Amino acid sequence: MKYEFKNRELSWLEFNERVLQEACDRTVPIIERIRFIGIFSNNLDEFFKVRYATIKRIAVSPQKNKKLYKGLTAKDLLNEITKKTIKIQNDSSRILKSIKSELKNENIFFINEKNIPTIHKEKIFSFFSEKILPQMEVIIFDKSNSFPIFKDSNSFLIVKIQTKVESVMYALIKIPEQINRFFVIYESEKKYVIFIDDIIRYHLKDIFKIFSPKKIFAFNIKMTRDAELDFAYDISKSYLEKISQSLKKRQKGKPLRLIYDSSIHDDTLSFLIKRMGINKSTDSIIPAERYHNRRDFMQFPDFGKYNLTYAKTEPLNIKSFEKNESIFQTIKNSDVLQHTPFHKFIYTLRFLSEASIDPDVKSISITIYRLSKLSMIANTLINASKNGKLVTVQIELQARFDEKANIKYAKLFEENGIKLVFGLPNLKVHAKICVVEKKNGRKYDKYGFISTGNFNESTAKVYTDITLFTANKEILDDVSSIFDFIEINYKKIKFNKLFISPFKTKSTFKKLIRNEIRNAQKGQDAWIKIKLNSITNYEMIEELYKASIAGVKIEMIVRGICCLIPGNSEYSKNIEAKSIVDKYLEHTRFFIFCSAGENKTYISSADWMTRNLDNRIEVTCPILDPNNRKEILEIFNIYWFDNLKSRKLNSFKINEYSKNKKEPIKSQNSIYNYYKKNLEK
Repeated sequence: MKYEFKNRELSWLEFNERVLQEACDRTVPIIERIRFIGIFSNNLDEFFKVRYATIKRIAVSPQKNKKLYKGLTAKDLLNEITKKTIKIQNDSSRILKSIKSELKNENIFFINEKNIPTIHKEKIFSFFSEKILPQMEVIIFDKSNSFPIFKDSNSFLIVKIQTKVESVMYALIKIPEQINRFFVIYESEKKYVIFIDDIIRYHLKDIFKIFSPKKIFAFNIKMTRDAELDFAYDISKSYLEKISQSLKKRQKGKPLRLIYDSSIHDDTLSFLIKRMGINKSTDSIIPAERYHNRRDFMQFPDFGKYNLTYAKTEPLNIKSFEKNESIFQTIKNSDVLQHTPFHKFIYTLRFLSEASIDPDVKSISITIYRLSKLSMIANTLINASKNGKLVTVQIELQARFDEKANIKYAKLFEENGIKLVFGLPNLKVHAKICVVEKKNGRKYDKYGFISTGNFNESTAKVYTDITLFTANKEILDDVSSIFDFIEINYKKIKFNKLFISPFKTKSTFKKLIRNEIRNAQKGQDAWIKIKLNSITNYEMIEELYKASIAGVKIEMIVRGICCLIPGNSEYSKNIEAKSIVDKYLEHTRFFIFCSAGENKTYISSADWMTRNLDNRIEVTCPILDPNNRKEILEIFNIYWFDNLKSRKLNSFKINEYSKNKKEPIKSQNSIYNYYKKNLEK
């Protein structure tokens, strides 16, 4: 049987449309809606740096005529992506225009250089002179110089200057990054918002007065570069040095996308394309409205009007951790689940803090993928090292777009006596694990945690993730073995409870699916419930298709890319797939298999993508405690019956909401209430 799959790039663009849906959802507070425009834009930037860049490399390679999807070559797919991007970019402009109009009802007004109130012109001039001008970069183009190399995704003004001698010259102004993009003027009840781009436009004649300009035109542009890291093979250099050098090269990556103000003059656009080295055949050239780098809307001010933002929700305590006892003693008695941001992240910090000062703790080993800018996790680990603990940190230097921050932390750890382990350059460590060894008489006990997400105080406020705290010896012996493997790559290791990528994740999940198929064939209950971020691996999708054919009922919640096509009468009629986009970013990954009533349940750091299954170190962990298994099943069911923020995936109508006439359920609110109710029992 020939199965069908959705193209991963086009599926990703549909995911970003779901983000954009939040921006036009009038039940979402209006400031949050404009911030969703920023999230949408930021997502799109990263998509072009990574996925578009990958397809472009294929398009210029010897494989360029290979069919990638439904008869499309790589070049065809690039064109399809550009076409789709132009559409959703236009949609975002329309939505933004509507939001700006609605903000007037809140006495918040957007102005530009043409309609600055006279009484505020002096204030704007002072801001320009004192804040913008000292940080502004201006490049004058002569006949020979090409487009200067700046960090990609900066926003620029390309300035066309007509002088009095009827000649034309061009200049480039880099919009300062260090200044908030939005300058706010308060006037009684009114608030005026002006982009710093427009403050610069207002002062163009002052900036270029030495050229005696007759006319000046300024158009916003943005360029995106390939973000792939290139490694030079040099055995004399450390891994840290190689990553650092690759980051510098990234700034000179090949151009991929040019976004320009659609009112730009033809001669100015031609000048740009030539100077920037844009290839019209393989690069994405996108006309847009006046302002780019809309990711800045993520930091849009709330003006102190808290009714225009999401209501603040205090993270909840975990009852078993609130007893007046050691956190180690609590998890020795039973496993504990922490589900952020519904629960406080503080328990992760408390665990490490207690380990850092406990005189019986001998060692702490932890993986680090992304840390917050001011990381309490890092401070606690350094404190542990100063207290004589043997601290081992596996820090992933190739965590995309966090490489620079992780290099900084790696050096800080090294300076404070922490043992650093990097693993293999071509095998990222994406597992989220920690194990502590504590002396107990003549032997050592182990305590630790395994998570679906990063140990990051900042993202823990907005990403949903589950962390298992445990003292289970078999699980933690496996965790210790992972650190052994990372440090000594050729060491053969047998795992008892965990299944680890790139070794057994795929094969074990296949066995679990096939077990459901056998049970269905015997006439027993057979079902699978899956929640993850993305599913792109064709092998795993085919296993689910086979399970559907056999009668296994499959319910899937997939936030992002979904290459599986549910509801096909031949091979996927027993599969339903939904996506939830709401206030928090859905990041938990868990899997529940009926297993003839046993309900085998797992949490994982791995999505069902080839990179997670075959090319990274990932950890999937069983949930052994019956109460914790029950909790995860109940949480899945709350998500599944969401009829306000849930969308059907790959159905006839793209991103159709899962609406029905039943009682309204907004899953993230319901999950918070679920935990709150349990806390009160």
